[in-house]
Amino acid sequence: MELDAARLLTWRACELKDAGVEFSKEAAMAKLKASEVATYNSHQAIQILGGMGYVSDMPAERHYRDARITEIYEGTSEIQHLVIAGALNKEYAKSH
Repeated sequence: MELDAARLLTWRACELKDAGVEFSKEAAMAKLKASEVATYNSHQAIQILGGMGYVSDMPAERHYRDARITEIYEGTSEIQHLVIAGALNKEYAKSH
C-alpha cells in the first residue's frame, strides 16, 4: 500500500508538470514518500536476512545504502517537509 502511495504521488507530480502547473509541493511529497518507502522496505529485507543482510556481498546491503542516501541528497527529508509546509501555508493564505 505504501509503495502504491509513493507511485501515485510521483504520477501526480508528473501530471502537473506536464500540464505546466506548479508542482513543487507534489514533487516534494513524492520524493519524501518514495525515499521513506525505499528505506523501510530495504531495511525490512536486511532484517529478514539477519546478519547476512549486512554482508557487502548481499544485494540487500547495497539496496539499503542506496535507499538511505535518497533521504539525504537532492534535498533531505527535513527540507522536503519544509517545502510541503511552505506550499500548504501559501494555499491556506490564498483561500483566506
